[in-house]
Formats: sequence, structure tokens, C-alpha cells
Amino acid sequence: MSSPDLATFVQSLPKTETHLHLEGSLPLELARRIDPVYFAQPPAYWHPDFRFTDFAQFQAQFDDYFFHWFKTPENYYESCRRVFADVVAQNGVYLEASFHLGTADVIDVPFREIAKAIRAAVPPGLEFRLFLGMFRDHYEGPRARVLDEAITWDEVAGVDLHGFERPEFQPWSRDVWARVRSLGKVTKAHAGELSPAADVWRAVDFLGVRRVQHGLGAIDDPALLRHLVELDVTLDMTPISNVKLLAVPSMARHPIKRFLDAGVRCTISTDDPMLFGNRLNDEYLALGTAGGLDRATLVKIARNGFEVADLPASTKAKHLAELDAIAAAL
Repeated sequence: MSSPDLATFVQSLPKTETHLHLEGSLPLELARRIDPVYFAQPPAYWHPDFRFTDFAQFQAQFDDYFFHWFKTPENYYESCRRVFADVVAQNGVYLEASFHLGTADVIDVPFREIAKAIRAAVPPGLEFRLFLGMFRDHYEGPRARVLDEAITWDEVAGVDLHGFERPEFQPWSRDVWARVRSLGKVTKAHAGELSPAADVWRAVDFLGVRRVQHGLGAIDDPALLRHLVELDVTLDMTPISNVKLLAVPSMARHPIKRFLDAGVRCTISTDDPMLFGNRLNDEYLALGTAGGLDRATLVKIARNGFEVADLPASTKAKHLAELDAIAAAL
């Protein structure tokens, strides 16, 4: 019997997505309600050959367009309902996604209503964990008070520092991140996307995270790679995003295989689908074609997502057994 084509194979894999920004996932049909002219056609940055000139050009799309949608619980719900359904359609069964603390500045209802609306959008068959994301300089004024409250909400599974990897991690983040872990919740941080290995060192040793979003800069430091393995740190990578933001020169030169060979656990996700025109299956397809990874390695990446997922042991074992069966049939 011949093996299925790669797209069919990828669709067959039960998958996790562990690095998704909800504000960067606005569906195109909803973006058209913000600006029917600008979004009449898919934006230029959806083209496979598009590259952002710098992080500021990328961030400007949020400021100019996307944040104008995310101002009410109803709008969050409508966007998330569509995004979550698309994850399920791709055989995604577990999702970790973040919503942005900065939107609290323009929300006219208690900010917890946003978290409740997001949770209400989760469909049957999808295990979902919600993270509160923020920039590295966000712990001030009203935002600090919102953050101190939000980390106690049942709807919030953890926190993530995201956005531009400057300034360096500040003292408040270490204190808050420790407090979050004391509540039994998960802490993450973006590091090493466009910054060097030193930023990943600080995320792991200063902030104490065991979930680094991106972490690409670590590839240049063998001692850090060993450190990541010893501490069982997971790198939640987003290959298409990495290429379009020029964090790596091409998919063929993406370092994920080198990380895996070094024993570092890596997952793959979409990051900001509205900015990159990507879906979860596309990440696997890109690595399986231009990235040169074989199918066994794609299964390994899918397994990594379940190994780190916050799931009951029986549920996790079920999905891992399914992936093992797929691997055995290769």
C-alpha cells in the first residue's frame, strides 16, 4: 500500500498548538469589517515570499488594524469561535493561546469578561488553556492592578511575556512569574526570536520559565542547549513566522532539526496567523517540504506537544498512543 501524500499525512496527526496570539489570529472576513478596502484581498504579507523589514512593521498591523476589533467581549467571542473551529478542523485537539493585557486600556467592561468570552468560544473536542500575555514594560498603573487580579482567575492558566524582546526582563516580571507558579499555573516568555542566546539564558534562569516561545538564539550556545535539556525546557517554535520576520534566512535553514538532535523538546505553532497567512497544518507541511524533515520527525514534533500539554494522563496517553501507531506504520 502506498503512503498517503504529505498533506493527508499531516491532517491525520492529532496535534497541539501551544503558541498562538488571539489578537494576531483575527480571521480575514472579520478584518474586512474594520477596513473593507485594505482587506478586500488577502494582505501582501500572506504571500509566501513576503518578508517583514523589521519587528516594528509587523507590530504596526496590530496598532493600525487588529486592535480596533478587540474592544468588546462579543468581538473576542466571534473571532475566537472561528479560530478555534479551524484548529479542530485540522485535527488539533489541544490549544494554548494568549490574549493581550494592553487591550484592557480600551475595554469598557471588566477585563475578566474578555477571558470569559474567549472561554465560551471553545468548541467540543478542543482542550483549551488561556494565557494572559503582556509586553516586558507593562507592569505599571492600571495594567499592574489588572495583572495582579487576572493571575488568580480560574479562566487564566498562566502568563506570557511577548512582543519585542526589549527591554531586558525587569525585576517585576521575576516576582510576578514566581507568584503565578505559586498558584499552580504556567509561566512562559518570548525570548531568542530576534535576540541572542543571552536572552534565553535570562528567561530560563532569571524568570524561571520552562516554556520559551521561539528560543532560536539558543542554537549558537552549546552550553545553553545542554542547560535546556537538563531543565526539560520546551521551545514553542513558529517556523513560518520565523522566516517571514527574518529570524531565520529560510525554511531550509531553520534550526529546529538541530535543536531536536541536541535533545531539546520543540513544538510548532502558528504564532499570528493573520500576519503570516498560515494554518497549523501549513507549519508541518513547510517543515516536511522546504524544511527537509521526514515524517518520523514530524510525528516526534507532534508528540512533543502532547508531552508538554496540560492534559489528564489518560487523555495524553491516548493521543501519544495514536501517534506511536502512526510512527510504527511509516
